[in-house]
Amino acid sequence: MSKIEQPILVFGATGQQGGAVTRALLNDGWRVRALVRNLHADKALALQSAGVELVQGDLNDPQSIRGAMIGVYGVFSVQPSSGQGALYGVSDEDEVRYGMQIADIALESGVQHLVYSSTDAITDTPTGMGHFDSKARIEKHVRALPVSSTIVRPAAFMEMLLMPGFGLDQGRFNFFMRPEQTMQLLALEDLGLVVAAVFAEPERFSETTLAAASDNVTGRDIEAVFSEMAGRKISYSRFDDDVLASNAFLAKLTELLDTGVLAGTANLDELRNINPQLKTFRSWLAESGRSAFLEALGTSGEWGYGHN
Repeated sequence: MSKIEQPILVFGATGQQGGAVTRALLNDGWRVRALVRNLHADKALALQSAGVELVQGDLNDPQSIRGAMIGVYGVFSVQPSSGQGALYGVSDEDEVRYGMQIADIALESGVQHLVYSSTDAITDTPTGMGHFDSKARIEKHVRALPVSSTIVRPAAFMEMLLMPGFGLDQGRFNFFMRPEQTMQLLALEDLGLVVAAVFAEPERFSETTLAAASDNVTGRDIEAVFSEMAGRKISYSRFDDDVLASNAFLAKLTELLDTGVLAGTANLDELRNINPQLKTFRSWLAESGRSAFLEALGTSGEWGYGHN
């Protein structure tokens, strides 16, 4: 049986990362299997319509994970985290338990290649941000297992910039960087293409850690691209001191950017060799991100990332 005839099990296939990986794998001709809690949910049915094999299960049910891994070639592992706030309601310890459990069962099940999606905000010492440090613990566990694996470390997603609460509906944009400060961003579709490339050449990427990003941008770059796409001025500024003083979560993320932890470490030239279709922020916003950007221009609300 050739590798392409065996499925890849994708965790989080109804979410952003897993969804991007699923689409890329399907486009490459892989069979894809997804673990879903509700077989009849709209997102699950959409996956099924696209050709994905659904298996009912839950991250809190190890037996369902074992069942989903029977006969698979590879596993894409991503977990909900405390950084996603009330969306999932998980703790950092939950995330660590889920990530380690998936890796352990992958080894037990004879999976030929495991891809774990971590974060590029990892250093040799703890950051003090639970949802970053939890991923460092999972990485360490994965590396210690005798299973062929690749750790992918995504930069901040471009899609995050279109969340409510950054001021786009008011003709401005507030974010972490100083106007001339650089930060790497990643388009979700590029994550999918990179992961698909890893599964296509597991020998090349086995036992490697791959930082993933699509572009380097400054605050001024964001201002220019947003203004161009909106057809009017969208002014950029960093979160002001009052906001940072009242929001410890934002303040810590801003501090991590200033110290370089959140700036990004991806080698874009290397990534273009892996994925020649790598998006710039401008090209992403003009194409895949266009409709969400136009919607964000008229959507008010508070920034919800990281709040339970």
